[in-house]
Amino acid sequence: MGYKSGFVAIIGRPNVGKSTLLNAMIGQKIAIMSKRAQTTRNRIRGVRTTDSSQTIFIDTPGIHTPHHRLGEYMVEIATQTLQEVDLVLFVVDATTGLHPAEREIVKQFESVRTPIFLVLNKVDAVEKPILLERIETYQNIHAFDEYVPISALKHDQTETLAKLIEDRLPEGPKFYPDDMVTDYPEQFIIAEIVREKVLQLTQEEVPHAVMVEVEQMERRNQDTLYVHAVIYTERDSQKGILIGKQGQMLKRVGELARKELEALLGSKIYLELWVKVKKDWRNRPTLLRQFGFNNE
Repeated sequence: MGYKSGFVAIIGRPNVGKSTLLNAMIGQKIAIMSKRAQTTRNRIRGVRTTDSSQTIFIDTPGIHTPHHRLGEYMVEIATQTLQEVDLVLFVVDATTGLHPAEREIVKQFESVRTPIFLVLNKVDAVEKPILLERIETYQNIHAFDEYVPISALKHDQTETLAKLIEDRLPEGPKFYPDDMVTDYPEQFIIAEIVREKVLQLTQEEVPHAVMVEVEQMERRNQDTLYVHAVIYTERDSQKGILIGKQGQMLKRVGELARKELEALLGSKIYLELWVKVKKDWRNRPTLLRQFGFNNE
């Protein structure tokens, strides 16, 4: 049999572990992870290359009820992805069981002709009898092509999932070089890591009103990458929280982001962060396009 390749969508409601699964399948971090829902705003392409196959994973925003124009964009991207791939991984949280929102997601599978795997994540926290009951519940709402219990965080059964995926891929070429794990540019990765640190450090008032834009990036010498980035918020009060007393919060965000970026990019990073207010940017189409939220 010849070489296999294809595109695989990772979908599901927010906070079920889609980004954790993507990072586990790729073998390193390319998608930000947070306990907060709706962390992923763009389709993140991750590439897993082996001697026999190349799988391009697309981690979609969680499908949810949108409350602003950005939310509408995120749901549209997630549902559109179903029609563009060779295989769909429907990720659910095995610790909570069937969620009402998942019934709505399953309805969209009626028009999908590609194989769909049900991936039950976080099984390390579920007793086997309960897990079997959960699987039966999902079986009753859709005939999935595979039922795969995993723990993405602990890499439990992720290789089994990878093999099942490879078995379903069509024969095809390598789309990307062997050493490439994502097709997103450095600017995007840097912005996402900074945004992740904001999610980790700030209170509930701030996180989803935040957007990070890398305005300037240049390598002024062989060892150091200089980055100037702006963290946008929607309100002056949020700006104050992000900066913190005597600038301590912003300094902490920068320290954590710089440390991780240096390990990820293999280079010293000089990271300069600023905070600016763009009022109600999540509902302003012009600003959404400026920040890269479009359907292209």
